[in-house]
Amino acid sequence: MKILFLSDVYFPRINGVSTSIHTFREQLAAQGHEVHLLAPDYYSPSDDESWITRVPSYYLMFDPEDRLMRYRRALSVSAHLRHEDYDIVHVHTPFAAHYLGLRLARRLGIPCVETYHTFFEDYMHHYLPLLPKPLTRVLARRLSRSQCNAVEAVIAPSQPMLDALRGYGVSSPAEVIPTGLQEHSFVPGDGPGFRRRYGIAPDRPVMLYVGRVAHEKNIGFLLRMALQVKHMRPDIMLVLAGEGPALEQLRKEAQALGLQDNTLFLGYLDRKTELNDCYRMADVFVFSSLTETQGLVLLEAMAQGVPVVAVAEMGTKSILFEGQGALIAPQDEKVFAGRVMELLNNPEYRHALGEKAHGYARHWSAYHMAERMMQFYRKVIAGR
Repeated sequence: MKILFLSDVYFPRINGVSTSIHTFREQLAAQGHEVHLLAPDYYSPSDDESWITRVPSYYLMFDPEDRLMRYRRALSVSAHLRHEDYDIVHVHTPFAAHYLGLRLARRLGIPCVETYHTFFEDYMHHYLPLLPKPLTRVLARRLSRSQCNAVEAVIAPSQPMLDALRGYGVSSPAEVIPTGLQEHSFVPGDGPGFRRRYGIAPDRPVMLYVGRVAHEKNIGFLLRMALQVKHMRPDIMLVLAGEGPALEQLRKEAQALGLQDNTLFLGYLDRKTELNDCYRMADVFVFSSLTETQGLVLLEAMAQGVPVVAVAEMGTKSILFEGQGALIAPQDEKVFAGRVMELLNNPEYRHALGEKAHGYARHWSAYHMAERMMQFYRKVIAGR
């Protein structure tokens, strides 16, 4: 099958959407299918551009990490795609890519499907701060309903996300297909080596967060929780690996809480060279986002044998189960810190839970998820 992906984000911009696109493309290609991607030009290419058409783009004032494709240029750049024999168009983001995908699908006479990666109801107010939060929620719901009902079918990364879409009034056929883990996620990282490189003592207890450092990730909660842990383990360290618009504010917050010696902001780490090492060096992976549509970093940590303590909300409800490599905590700093201490105070329990985490993560195969995606494509095409 020949598939056209469209997205308003892709590497070198690091986020869950980029990871999902990369994972599905690799697995679909391994199964003999051809995938092409239309994405913004960041003027700093990723490793393999042979399957990507880059579109001239411009920066967004309120979100300097991202770029928006110039729609007219996208139409011009994509003109040659109309002569390709694509079977289906798959849109991954709701901005220029959505409207361009619909237009191309109509011209090609093929179906258009869309993955709803992001829970915009809880995200939009961070990027439209001048509007009241209740209004941005209404706008997000209406936009999501309109866009999802405009395509032939919708993919949701988790059941709670699909339930939310149905609550908006989305009536298009839909299916839950998470992003799976590739085999390199299970290659054991060099935790001791990572600690040496970053000056972290071998016996120092470490909590780790990996992901975009954005306001909607609720990282301020992790800082306040770390303060509670510090009262019980003064040598605790919270490592935050990632970048984003909330970085400077969180640095200031850590300073204000007196955590300057207990926090380490690392920035983005290379997925191929350092990320597994980073996961492996941690004692506990901590996560408190309330808006994740899946939470792939949780599974990546578990694949490295690191137990998780997390708030199970939205998409994380679908992958986190008490005792299956994870401890579930409420959004309460003291209670969350207590769950972390259960693991830090009992190394044998922590290691046993880490082994369970590794075994559990094995069930989330990227190859299997790509097979499910292909079955979904075939069903949509046959239905049309």
